[in-house]
Amino acid sequence: MTDTVDCAVIGAGVVGLAVAGRLAQSGLDTIVLEKASLIGSETSSRNSEVIHAGIYYSPGSLKARLCVQGREMLYAYCESHQVSHARCGKLIVATSESQLEALKEIQSNAVSNGVGNLELLNREQALALEPALACHGALHSPSTGIIDSHGLMLALQGDLERVGGMIAFDSPVISGAIEKAGIRLQTGGSAGMEFIARHLVNCGGLHAQAIARKLDGFPTAFVPPAHLARGNYYSLNGRAPFSRLIYPVPEPGGLGVHLTLDLGGSARFGPDVEWIEQIDYDVDPRRSDAFYQEIRRYWPELPDDSLSPDYAGIRPKISGPGEPAADFLIQGPGDHGVPGLINLFGIESPGLTASLAIAAEVDGLISGTSQPD
Repeated sequence: MTDTVDCAVIGAGVVGLAVAGRLAQSGLDTIVLEKASLIGSETSSRNSEVIHAGIYYSPGSLKARLCVQGREMLYAYCESHQVSHARCGKLIVATSESQLEALKEIQSNAVSNGVGNLELLNREQALALEPALACHGALHSPSTGIIDSHGLMLALQGDLERVGGMIAFDSPVISGAIEKAGIRLQTGGSAGMEFIARHLVNCGGLHAQAIARKLDGFPTAFVPPAHLARGNYYSLNGRAPFSRLIYPVPEPGGLGVHLTLDLGGSARFGPDVEWIEQIDYDVDPRRSDAFYQEIRRYWPELPDDSLSPDYAGIRPKISGPGEPAADFLIQGPGDHGVPGLINLFGIESPGLTASLAIAAEVDGLISGTSQPD
């Protein structure tokens, strides 16, 4: 007789761990299937570790709603679980007078998303906060922060396991089939197993589309395109004279070359985004050459030859080059018609910030409510 579990979650990244913990705490017998031998080895460990305020996303989008809700849930979780973090704030800077109007537009968009605490600063006010800046004005976001993402994932793993959930490492999903009793799954690895899950949550990140296509009986018309966007980051040799994150006014195609800090105060710059065909985390040192001119627009004193390759992260996008940025796609039975199955596609930034709100959203789909806490 085949074993049955209440819920299987595919992927032990930050979103998968948050979802699994939430479901286990709701009383569901929950197992996480992870193809690697450790938690968060891909997208979750290769990001800027920023807690986003929810400023740029389209009003009414899932990204906007879940980022704003998730941000406050995440800060509260960090406090209660002693996860290292800092509400350091961020400055969005206008490096030309023509960009001052854009700051007002950004602030208006943020207000529409429920982010009402942005402060518009003139040049003197911005330099009073960050004297090394060069700018004509700035927006101050006090809700933006940074976090130890690995510490967060360890805390989420601990919560999951304390309520009886488990993670099966080295357990890639080989195949699945939609049956009356649930979704039959077969995993590989040295301890391969077969079981039926009454509920299946696909948090496969970069592999979510491939996983969905492995489910026999799932209508493939509901599998969106998969695009890989690699963001290259470069670290600063030495200390930067900033205590806040510094972002230029966004330009077409992205948020520009911004400065982020880690909890130790080290600075990195990025992302330098390139579209790729397959997963590859190599960082070309030569790609940083174009950074110097961009960074010196807001930090003129950036020393020559001070940037070194740091790391690359890959975003699981469902919109391609030249297309408008797609929203999160949280796809439940009401969308595709398969009982018990929830697919999470295109969970890129602000996925880490929104992780706890995404978990609540999934819990709501399973329990019959639709709004997160």
